Amino acid sequence: MSKKIVTPGIDFYQRNTRFKWVVLAVSILISAGSIYYTKILVDQLKGRERQQVHLYAKAIEYTAKEQDPYSDVNFIAQELLFQNKSIPIILADGNGNVLSSRNLFIDSTWSENRTKSFLKKEMDLMRETYEPITVTLRDPQTNEVFGTQYIYYKNSSLLTQIIAYPYIQLSVIAIFGFIAYMAFNYSKAAEQNRVWVGLAKETAHQLGTPLSSLMAWVEVIREDADMREKGVVEELEKDIQKLRIVTERFSSIGSTPTLKQENVVALIHNVVNYLRPRVSSKIKIEVYTLSESIIANVHAPLFEWVIENLCKNAVDAMGNSGVIAIKILRGSENKVFIDVSDTGKGIPRSKLETVFRPGFTTKKRGWGLGLTLAKRIIDTYHNGKIFVKASEENQGTTFRISINAVTH
Repeated sequence: MSKKIVTPGIDFYQRNTRFKWVVLAVSILISAGSIYYTKILVDQLKGRERQQVHLYAKAIEYTAKEQDPYSDVNFIAQELLFQNKSIPIILADGNGNVLSSRNLFIDSTWSENRTKSFLKKEMDLMRETYEPITVTLRDPQTNEVFGTQYIYYKNSSLLTQIIAYPYIQLSVIAIFGFIAYMAFNYSKAAEQNRVWVGLAKETAHQLGTPLSSLMAWVEVIREDADMREKGVVEELEKDIQKLRIVTERFSSIGSTPTLKQENVVALIHNVVNYLRPRVSSKIKIEVYTLSESIIANVHAPLFEWVIENLCKNAVDAMGNSGVIAIKILRGSENKVFIDVSDTGKGIPRSKLETVFRPGFTTKKRGWGLGLTLAKRIIDTYHNGKIFVKASEENQGTTFRISINAVTH
């Protein structure tokens, strides 16, 4: 029983999407952990700053009650009042009038109205951030309340920086990661291009020797009358011509092919006429078009390769019997559409996004490079598009090619 051959490189491409999701999940976990840990630190610092403001409020209350200006309480209050050099604070009376402020930038050249307006806005902002702390003023003799003041405050610059730090850090990491990812993809694509070119050129080179030998053998067979009567020479010449085309196709990979105005309908008929005697008689290949002359700029050998590849994939998907329908039509915006449909087993919905990636194949033996090459030929060399137009399991698949038409 034959086993599917899977190479390490192809297997890597098949698992590439899953690997990206794993990396994304790990990145999210690291980011969430970093933000969570920073939140713990921020909460602790917020608590400490609020305690400082409470002490500030208590100091004001004690100062109001203390009559002796040289007492220890007054000394401690003054230390608390003047040692806070980071937490922005506004002290206001019960009517909202600003009595004093600390750690807020106020330009000495500002007018009184501008200063009041600035402090008012800051006080409103502080009120939205934290509830103000009430300072109760009592008479030192009777202990009766004779006034109420409010302390408004907001986060210190250090706490604000700590809150913003993880987001800035993650943003920098994300930008660096994006640049590294793009650089990696570019280098990987360049490496793949070198592999494609090297493989194609080497294949074309290797085909040259047996092709020359076959041409010599055809001349020998041509001298045999029995072989001429059986039509062997003609069939061999067709296969030799096909090998020449294949060699030219591989030689064209890696270099920019020259596009020429070609009749797309005629090129597709060439492919179909070649394939019909070489596939099962139970497989029908039908071509539908409203015009026998649809001109587009294409590289004939490579374009025929794509059509042939799609047809062979359709044959593999259908098995011993079925119908391949090729529809050619002129579309809007000077486009030519070629739909290649089959009545095969279809492509699972979960696999539709991976059909053009290296390694995708439904055959037991195969490298899964045919559709990848087809996409490269259409997208890169013909500035067109190739995609799965429709596919249903056990119903069939339709591939669509879109290329630029020639306008007259």
